[in-house]
Amino acid sequence: MSPRKRPLVPVRSRRKAAEDYFPFNLLPVECQLHIFLFLNEVDKCSCALVCFSWSCIVRSWKLWRVADYSRRGVFHLGQEGLLVSNREFKRWKSWVHHYTHHLISRRASLLTLKASFDLGDRYNKWAELLSHLLDNVHCQDLSYLDLNWSFTLLEPLDLRVHSSSSSPQESITKMDQLASFQELLTKLTHSCPRISKMHLHFDWSDVSVSLLTQFQHLRVLELKYFWVFKGVSPSTLQNLTKSLPNLKSLTLHILVPMRNLGISYTMESQSLEYLDVSPSRGLVFSRLKLPALRELQAKKIVRSITLNRRTRLRIQSRWPCLYHVLREGTPKLQALNNERLLPTWREKSYRELTAVLEQSCYCVKHLDSWLW
Repeated sequence: MSPRKRPLVPVRSRRKAAEDYFPFNLLPVECQLHIFLFLNEVDKCSCALVCFSWSCIVRSWKLWRVADYSRRGVFHLGQEGLLVSNREFKRWKSWVHHYTHHLISRRASLLTLKASFDLGDRYNKWAELLSHLLDNVHCQDLSYLDLNWSFTLLEPLDLRVHSSSSSPQESITKMDQLASFQELLTKLTHSCPRISKMHLHFDWSDVSVSLLTQFQHLRVLELKYFWVFKGVSPSTLQNLTKSLPNLKSLTLHILVPMRNLGISYTMESQSLEYLDVSPSRGLVFSRLKLPALRELQAKKIVRSITLNRRTRLRIQSRWPCLYHVLREGTPKLQALNNERLLPTWREKSYRELTAVLEQSCYCVKHLDSWLW
């Protein structure tokens, strides 16, 4: 039996079918740009190969608003300090430089910058790479900065990849990292004054605090500790929060050193609405002046320290109860450690908050086993 032949389609019908496609190229350029904004960077580059008109659109600076050096799925960059083969590291390093050149050639107008590079690495010169990027793209409108300057996402298994036959790589010190970070932060204060959201490791030095307070548009700030042995003075923390008039959300990672046990902190801000100090260790507040605060996250973390009872009580006696600190300094507080507070929680006895306070308060009444 002969196979059934497909019926012939008239030429007029074929033309009509072709006309059924959406006339994308007839849309206004602004509409085409808006549609391309929903594509990731790889898809944008693929679209540039379709035709000349699409290639011109993809080259527009309006499509390149994000510089994300932590996003490349083939390398599984979800881990910190991931060790890879020398070959894989060289491939990734090559991609970083090509990606930077691509953003510069497109005259990118950045709104977001995400990166994780050891800025003290004098061989790979990550600090110079970021500085070169900021010098050659439009970043006046940059609003979101996520920067980890203490380590590089990928590291080679064989560290000899960093060295040459004549001069091995010099050791990277904390001071090298800090100097490069402060240099980059200085550049950001001039190039990106409108940053409103920032996540970065912080050293709490006077120079860094002074630079950070120049970002007057900051609304969301998360500071992670860079040097665990570096203490934070109460005046430094108070000056930082007072100097940021638009700050709405603050997350602090502070580890109070052993030598500073017993000190307490004061925080003052007219705009702060959300405060999270749960990642911190040994951070105790003696006074809060946060009239706009609505939510607080605080967690008491057990320290592996052995103290005799007399010394422990002498330290504890310096700290007021968190309940009294909140009652006097946070008139709009509505939630504590994800627990919704009753509107009358200030007038009533705080027995209803006992369980919450035992998890977050360091005073004598609620501090029985915080030190081991």
